[in-house]
Amino acid sequence: MIAWLLLLSLFGKSTQDGQENGVLRCGPQNVTLAHNDQTLLLKWEDDPSCSVIRDGLVYELQVLIADKPVHNGEVVVTPAQIGSTHSWKWTSHLPSQCARHSVRLRSQYNNQSSPWLQKTLPGMQSPAEISVFPKDKILEVGSRATFCCIVPEGKSFRRMYVNGYKGIEKKISEHVHALTLHLEQQSENWSDVICETTKGEISGASFHAGYPPGDSDLQCETRDLESVDCFWNVGRKMEELAIVRRKYQLHGSPCISGHLGKCFQKVEVDAAERNWTLTVTNPLGKLELHDRADLTKRVHMVAPDKVAASTVNPRNISLKWSWTVQKYSNLNLTCQVDVSDGDSNTTTKNFGVGLTAAVIKDLIPHWDYDMRVRCGTAQHFWKWGDWSRSVKIRTKGDVPDALDVWMKVKEDQTVISWKVPLTNQSHGEIFDYKVSWAKTKEKNQSNQTNVSRSNHSLTLTLDPSEEYTVTVTARNINGSSSPSTIIIPRLNLDKSEVKTSWISGSNGSFFLSWPVSPNASCGYIVDWCPVFGNCTFEWMKVPPNRTHTTIFSKNFEDGRRYLLSIYACTEGAPVLLQRREGYVRETKIEAELFKLKYKQEDSAVEVSWEPIPLEKQTASIHGYILYYQDKSGDVFNVSTDDPEATSLTAKNLNISTYTFTVTALTAFGLCGNTSINVILNPPAYNLIMLTLISLGAVFLILSVSIIICYRHWACIKHKVCPPIPKPVLTEWLTDEHTICHLHFDQSHYSEVLDVPELHDYFSAPQPVVGQDYMHSFTFSQTPKGYYNKPLKKLQPCFTLPTTGLTSRPGVPFFPGNDVFPNPSYNLIVQGEDQQSQSHPEIQEGMLIIDTGYQPQSPEETFTATQPEDVPDSPLSYSSTYILLPQKTSK
Repeated sequence: MIAWLLLLSLFGKSTQDGQENGVLRCGPQNVTLAHNDQTLLLKWEDDPSCSVIRDGLVYELQVLIADKPVHNGEVVVTPAQIGSTHSWKWTSHLPSQCARHSVRLRSQYNNQSSPWLQKTLPGMQSPAEISVFPKDKILEVGSRATFCCIVPEGKSFRRMYVNGYKGIEKKISEHVHALTLHLEQQSENWSDVICETTKGEISGASFHAGYPPGDSDLQCETRDLESVDCFWNVGRKMEELAIVRRKYQLHGSPCISGHLGKCFQKVEVDAAERNWTLTVTNPLGKLELHDRADLTKRVHMVAPDKVAASTVNPRNISLKWSWTVQKYSNLNLTCQVDVSDGDSNTTTKNFGVGLTAAVIKDLIPHWDYDMRVRCGTAQHFWKWGDWSRSVKIRTKGDVPDALDVWMKVKEDQTVISWKVPLTNQSHGEIFDYKVSWAKTKEKNQSNQTNVSRSNHSLTLTLDPSEEYTVTVTARNINGSSSPSTIIIPRLNLDKSEVKTSWISGSNGSFFLSWPVSPNASCGYIVDWCPVFGNCTFEWMKVPPNRTHTTIFSKNFEDGRRYLLSIYACTEGAPVLLQRREGYVRETKIEAELFKLKYKQEDSAVEVSWEPIPLEKQTASIHGYILYYQDKSGDVFNVSTDDPEATSLTAKNLNISTYTFTVTALTAFGLCGNTSINVILNPPAYNLIMLTLISLGAVFLILSVSIIICYRHWACIKHKVCPPIPKPVLTEWLTDEHTICHLHFDQSHYSEVLDVPELHDYFSAPQPVVGQDYMHSFTFSQTPKGYYNKPLKKLQPCFTLPTTGLTSRPGVPFFPGNDVFPNPSYNLIVQGEDQQSQSHPEIQEGMLIIDTGYQPQSPEETFTATQPEDVPDSPLSYSSTYILLPQKTSK
């Protein structure tokens, strides 16, 4: 009832006056407005009349800059907060000095509002000189900042700017201008905002852009079990300006080395977990880091002290050291000893309580080492402690290591070679080497020789039919090495039993792999040397569990072919497994590689060359191409993929001048180009054709001559030819009535030949095929010469014998077509009872037809025959000559 009376007293006037348009009487009082740089702070209290409100109030706020609203807000007051002092903060983008800032405040309740209450900060009024605000401001990178310039009365604003930044200018009033910047990067120092008038007068303010603390990863430990050491990551680069530098505190105590990311404090260490807190602050913010740890389980040991060698031997050393922290003597420790010889590092581990000594084994005799030690707790290992200082120690000397020995056999010459001992193998200066050898079955009868230290091979002349055992040792001041033994096989390693395959190098090396060999009881040996030239071989040994390796050598040369051999290491002589051949890296073959020759066969030309020497094959040859070009410019080619080929043939060439070029096919393309010019001669078949054409022309001429002669004979036969001059003949035919006729026995011949007229001593008779009747002829003397004419009735002066003069059936008998010779024979041929009383001159000579037949007897003086080997051809016949008697003097 009392509450209703209070409400009626509060709102009675409003109710009576119509609530004054809904204005609430409960409102703020004692309102104050202050600022800190750009932050506005508003404080107020509730009117006493607000105490009757039980469900809370809402205060509405409005911010005005230069009388323009820029922000609206509200504050909710709970019933419990009614009657207390309220506050509200708001940060302006513009410094309070740059413009008038006002805050209006009123209360709201049940859709009723109290009157606005306004408080104002007037800003700077009419400065005597140019002013820029804010000054010496610490700003966060990534934020936006607004600076203002206030120009006095009578001066005009020109511009505002900051070197290294791009800003946006804005006019606030006639004498106030603002510049807004986006701070994208951290400042190394202070940056200046410059304001300039139209008359060139300037003024400014400074600012620094930085970050709030960004430290992380706090870890705390102990080194001496009497203090705590904490470490963390400081994050971004530390600020150089003292005003913005971060400040560190560990458990409320300042950390002197906090900017280095570490802090040390003396504490009591016990076996319990504790929270460790690090506080980091700067003008832009505050950060706390936490770590929870039991320091007895986080012991980071200091370095061992006074490390030294207590005992030095050729292959082991005893080290000792001490501790500066007495509490370490009760800890279970594990220690590492780092051993370095300049080329490699090895680490050994040792365990023990309060450990202060260790033995280092497997060292190289007569060798310099650097050694250092560090330790850590074994039970609760946290991290390795610090390394001690390094100590230099040299081991004592010893005999050399066993030599790496290999061999090469060629006929009865065996080269024994060994690798030069390295410094870490010789264990001192090598004096010399001793090589001994003997037949395996006669080991007691060995030969030996000393080799100077500058030589590392020895050539032996051994019996190829015997197996030998060769032993090599090295000697220094401490004695001789263990013997290295190799067995030379009874016979030479047979290359024909193992085929050589091709291999290509890669990155200046060869990669080899091979199948497992059951004979390889002690591993494998791979050797290599150039295919041509002096075979200075190298080798390497591969353990039994590996069947691949990569070969590198400082002696490898590009463009040189190498032969690689893989052997199985056995208890006896080595066994050859594989051979490879190839280049580490192929190079281009130079031009003019070939020595060319050529040979023409008809229309083909074979170009050949000598086999290419291996020293000139700087790349593998996969084949050859023969290019040939004639005068017309057309280019043709033939090729082969046989790398052993030594010739190529170009066929069906024309008679012309050709340029032949031979080139080799390699991985680099076409190499070694060599050319030769060739003029082609007419081929043989053209000569044959020319000869045949010539013979045909001769035959045609002879045929025409025969036809002409035949026609001439025909005209004589038919007495239509002009008279023929009388030849000078012997006197025995001067009587024109002297007639001699030849009589053939018709019973043996079916064909008889007419004999053409004798024109002179050198006239050539033409062959005429005889008819199927007997044709007799005579020689008649006329005043103008001699001619033949047929007679109906002739008295024979002698009879031709029939012996051997035959003619094959169906084949006419042909007389010879040779020229009748001038009669020069003085022969007397007498036929039986054939001498005529009225013609005594006949005895001096006679007319003979020579058919190639030799008379069998004097009675068969004139005989003609056809040889039996004449083929059945109408063109086959025996030569026939008519021999006329010469004149004889009486």
